[in-house]
Amino acid sequence: MKTMNNGEKGRLYVISGPSGAGKSTLVAQLLKRLDNVYFSVSATTREPRRGERDGKDYIFVSRDKFMEMIDKGELLEYAEYVGNYYGTPAAPCDEMLSRGVDVILDIETQGAAKVMKMRPDAISMFLFPGSFAQLEERLRLRSTDSEEKIRARLAQARIECGRAEMYKYIIINDRVETAADEVEAIITAEKCRTVNRLHYLNGD
Repeated sequence: MKTMNNGEKGRLYVISGPSGAGKSTLVAQLLKRLDNVYFSVSATTREPRRGERDGKDYIFVSRDKFMEMIDKGELLEYAEYVGNYYGTPAAPCDEMLSRGVDVILDIETQGAAKVMKMRPDAISMFLFPGSFAQLEERLRLRSTDSEEKIRARLAQARIECGRAEMYKYIIINDRVETAADEVEAIITAEKCRTVNRLHYLNGD
């Protein structure tokens, strides 16, 4: 990640979508393509999946530790999802934004709603594969969840899709390269908005 600050604050990008939509894969693709971007690592009380690394994929904490983080006001947002808590540590995000670095959050819809309320300038995107059939297939190919857990995730996915209208953009992730192209185009367009470029004309 390159850091630079030409007087502009960084922009906050929120990416949500149901489990199995491919958020982690998409974010990994974006981090390879983009400079001056920081990915906010969420804290969670769930157990690590095979291959996940503490501090890189998630910050894995106990439920007691997570409650302590809430009490101390250390989280930008948090939510409970399928029996586990997820939250965004606030301090690293605010530091990067102040340095002119764009921040990407991969968070659930409950947490995203809180962020959008607190940070109305956040640019929000909802990620979904081509169909619910594709979503179910991806969840089963993971081979990490019980049948009961898969059904719970699919039921939760329908609830989350009912909240998609609150997002500024919807990204269809049936092919990760195409989805990454769309997100990259959104990021470029947001940088070029009049409100973000007027200072060049005004000599500020």
